[in-house]
Amino acid sequence: MAERGGGGGGGGGSSAGSLVEATSAVQFHDLLQQPGRFLVVVHFWAPWAPQCVQMNTVMAELAKEHPRVTFVKLEAEAVPEVSEKYEITSVPTFLFFKNSQKIDQLDGAHAPELTKKVQRHASSVTVPTSSNDTSKEDLNARLKKLTNAAPCMLFMKGTPQEPRCGFSRQIIEILNKHNVVFSSFDIFSDEEVRQGLKAYSNWPTYPQLYVAGELIGGLDIVKELEASGELNTVCPKAHKLEDRLKDLINKASVMLFMKGNKQTAKCGFSKQIIEILNNSGVDYDTFDILEDEEVRQGLKKYSNWPTYPQLYVKGELIGGLDIVKELKENGELSSILKGEN
Repeated sequence: MAERGGGGGGGGGSSAGSLVEATSAVQFHDLLQQPGRFLVVVHFWAPWAPQCVQMNTVMAELAKEHPRVTFVKLEAEAVPEVSEKYEITSVPTFLFFKNSQKIDQLDGAHAPELTKKVQRHASSVTVPTSSNDTSKEDLNARLKKLTNAAPCMLFMKGTPQEPRCGFSRQIIEILNKHNVVFSSFDIFSDEEVRQGLKAYSNWPTYPQLYVAGELIGGLDIVKELEASGELNTVCPKAHKLEDRLKDLINKASVMLFMKGNKQTAKCGFSKQIIEILNNSGVDYDTFDILEDEEVRQGLKKYSNWPTYPQLYVKGELIGGLDIVKELKENGELSSILKGEN
C-alpha cells in the first residue's frame, strides 16, 4: 500500500446520523473514544476504488438509521499509521469497535453483510431505559427479531465452526448431515440474549432451534425428529452441491469464477482474464471463489479443472487463462463468448 502523509489532527465532533471522516491518527483515536459512543464502524477506503465510493453511500444511509453508532470513513493510504496498525491490506475493509476495542471485521463491498453486522452489534449495546418494563419490552422485541433472523435459527454455545459444548456440537452434526440451511447465534457473545431467551421461550437450556420464529426445541427434540424422519420436513434443506454448482455456472450466459470480482481482482491470473473479457465487449458475471470454500473446492472436482480462474459459456467450461489467451490469439474468443460456436 503506497504511503502518503496523514492529515492534521482534529476532534471527532458530533457524528449522530452522519458519516464523518478521519484524516489523521489523532482524529481517528478521538472518534474511538467519544463519550456515549459504544459502537464505532470504520470504513478503510480509497477514492480510486468505485466499490469504496458506493460503500460510503451505504455507510451514510446506515448512519441515519443508527444515530447512536459512530460511522467513520478513513482513507487507508492517507493515514498509513492506522492502516498498518490494524493490518489493512485491501479496500474496502470495515472494522467494528466497542469501547475502543476491535470486535469484528468485514472485508469487501458486501452491503447486506455490513448492514447485518451493524444491526447485530448495535442491538447488543445496552441502552439505558427509564424503567424495567420498557427494558423487558425492548428485549422481547429484540429476541423476536433474532429468532426470525433466518428461516432456521440455532442459538448455541460457540459457532458452527467452533462449538463450545458437546450438545451444540451434536446438533450441528445432525443439521449438517441433513443439509439443513440455518443461521446461528453464539449465546456466549451476549449475556442479555443468553438469559432473556430462556424466559422468552420458556426453555431453560441450550442449544435452542427455531424454524420460522417458532421454537422447535433442543438436542433431544432434534434427535427425536431425526429418528422419526420428520426433521427433513420441519427444517429448510440446502441444495445439493452439484445442483448449486449447476445453478451458478448457468447464472449468466458468460460466467467467470475467479479470485475477487470485476472491480478488484485478487490474483494476477484473474486480473488478466478480466482485462481480456472487458476488451471483448461481451456481458459477463463473476463469482468470487474466495468467499465460498465449498464452491471453491467443489467446482474443481465438478469441472475436473484444478485451478482458477475458470470461464463458462452457457454452462460449458471453456477453460482458464491460458485457454482464453489461445482463443483470443486464434480469433475464436469473440464467437465463443457470443455462443456462436
